[in-house]
Amino acid sequence: MSGSPDTGSQGRSALVLYGSETGNAQDVADEVGALAERLYFTTQVSELNHVKPEALKSYTIVVFAVSTTGQGDLPANARTFWRSLLLKKLPPTFLSGVNFTWFGLGDSSYPKFNWAARKLYKRLLQLGAEEIHPGGEADHQHPEGLEGTFIPWLTGFRKHLLEKYPLPEGQDPIPDDVQLPPKWVLKLRNEELETLEEASSHNGGNAAVPGDFPDTYRLDNDHRPLQNSLTASLARNERVTPETHWQDVRHLVLTVPDPVSYAPGDVIAITPKNTPEDVQSLIEMMGWQEQADQLVSLVPRDSTRSTNELPTPPIHNLESHSRLTLRELLINYLDIRAIPRRSFFGAIAHYTTYEMHKERLLEFTNPEYLDEFWDYTTRPRRSILEILHEFDTVKIPWQHATSAFPIFRGRQFSIASGGELKRTPDGGARFELLIAIVKYRTVIKKIREGVCTKYISNLRPGSTLRVQLQRGGLNSSVGQLVGPTMLIGPGTGVAPLRSMLWEKAAIVKSYQEENPGVDPPIEPTILVYGGRNRAADFFFKDEWQQLSDLIKLKVLTAFSRDQKQKVYVQDVIRENSSLVFNLLHDKGGAVFVCGSSGRMPQAVREALTEAFQFGNEAGTQRFSRREAEDYLVGMEKTARYKQETW
Repeated sequence: MSGSPDTGSQGRSALVLYGSETGNAQDVADEVGALAERLYFTTQVSELNHVKPEALKSYTIVVFAVSTTGQGDLPANARTFWRSLLLKKLPPTFLSGVNFTWFGLGDSSYPKFNWAARKLYKRLLQLGAEEIHPGGEADHQHPEGLEGTFIPWLTGFRKHLLEKYPLPEGQDPIPDDVQLPPKWVLKLRNEELETLEEASSHNGGNAAVPGDFPDTYRLDNDHRPLQNSLTASLARNERVTPETHWQDVRHLVLTVPDPVSYAPGDVIAITPKNTPEDVQSLIEMMGWQEQADQLVSLVPRDSTRSTNELPTPPIHNLESHSRLTLRELLINYLDIRAIPRRSFFGAIAHYTTYEMHKERLLEFTNPEYLDEFWDYTTRPRRSILEILHEFDTVKIPWQHATSAFPIFRGRQFSIASGGELKRTPDGGARFELLIAIVKYRTVIKKIREGVCTKYISNLRPGSTLRVQLQRGGLNSSVGQLVGPTMLIGPGTGVAPLRSMLWEKAAIVKSYQEENPGVDPPIEPTILVYGGRNRAADFFFKDEWQQLSDLIKLKVLTAFSRDQKQKVYVQDVIRENSSLVFNLLHDKGGAVFVCGSSGRMPQAVREALTEAFQFGNEAGTQRFSRREAEDYLVGMEKTARYKQETW
């Protein structure tokens, strides 16, 4: 990567780097990159791991957009870069001359809110880099989501750039209503036109299958060249809640032929596909029928650049698809059911000549109308496909499909298997998942379905998926597995905790085999499980007794709808405060909290704090409120309190 530190409008450059787990930080980076381009910076947007720290000095400005994952960690695609900054031999002048700013993305329901961005910021300063504009922080819990803090920060950053790097006399920023050309475009390949029948034979077998399954229950074979992926066979896709229950929860079993090691808290990322029906609807709306089943390639728009100067392609490894049609691209790679970011409205406004539609679309990009944007998109969960139906004068050129639509990203699901459940009889690896299928009615009375869980719910056993095994943030050590533990997991949050319990059982079995007749030195475990109804969503209930025979396991339950007064996991913690105090304070145990990231984590913290205040046997107050809070903070610092919520 190259660039010049000259601040004249002809020679100034911007490098925008992101560390992203689910794609939000990448979206932020793309928007910052577009802003810099409109101010005539030669701009490069890249994930952090693709850049060496010594290259940062080549750019006029560097912007970091970083999400926090796990227990205050950097995302996987930023960790190589981060490790390179931690080398002890680096002098404090290593990054002198680097001018930077940063934007962090986090969730305030986590104890280590935005730690990744804050750690990076401090280390950049230690190595001599200079912060040229105050960093910003987004909170997933903000009532207006990411945009609530990002837009004011971006507005301030734009003002700073115009003041610090003024444009030459007579030159104005490229207006928002002028389209920035896409960096990558689609083009037709030179081969003969492929017929619909031939195309469908290459699309991964998305055909309905006869048998005792609904028409939508498809046998699918996933041949996408996804980065760092395994080909897994779907051995089981079983609904574990009654048909009458409000929520469809699935127990999935995936197998791969070769042994693969993983630990409790690790996740499987599944990249969904669109339904052929949705794709056909888009093709007809856009008028792409003629090109839909022709072979296409993704090429850089500016082919004069050398290979190392090319922008990162929006989809990795697509060149290995030798027979890719536009229809397949839409089914397999483009998230046409996503809830759009503001930038999407700005992009598609260029593809209509109807002034009323154009004005309305550009209004949604205006920071002053953030409430309206939120009410139109996020609150009713309105998808890109629906928006294109409503703004039906928008006609996107098929060549621009990969720049107009977001790219599918893998959705992460905690692995529920551990110990002996991790292996198949023939020596391969086995992954079990517990997945709640997202389907509900919105404020505008529309049925909404999660793109990924809809894809999963329609898969028939025997299908193959390309999945990515990713390290999770729980990082439970063997010491913690055999030590006293408190596991708190309502609903599908129990998945990684089940993995821990089976792992614990495997340690016990191994010890018993090596030391016959000797009790294994395993400390007790408390599992606090919450659901709506014992009869409907007490997941894996038969296993808890089986595991109790092996390990010292006590299961405490909270079923909120089984009695008049609602009971939640935090209520059960309070009711058993003496037990909690003994396990966590007297025995020095660890806590693992998994599940929904809404109010639950904070409610659990509050209940634990109260347990430390009033939990001793005598019934008198043991800690003051401040001391109880400090004790919990001390647990976090020593990795005895861990949270994995989504």
